[in-house]
Amino acid sequence: MKASEIRELNGDELNKKLQDMVESYFNLRFQHETGQLENQKRLRQVKSDIARLKTVKRERELNIR
Repeated sequence: MKASEIRELNGDELNKKLQDMVESYFNLRFQHETGQLENQKRLRQVKSDIARLKTVKRERELNIR
């Protein structure tokens, strides 16, 4: 997910997407620990997406654009 796509989301969509990504990251970590995860890169991708979402959310709180 690109930062430009994230910036197009409204506040509710941003929070929903962040919540979904955190849940997805939890499930991926669980799969990794049990040896069921097939795509190791997915962990890094989801973690980066969470960071981007949090960054955009914080920018909006500080009114930075």
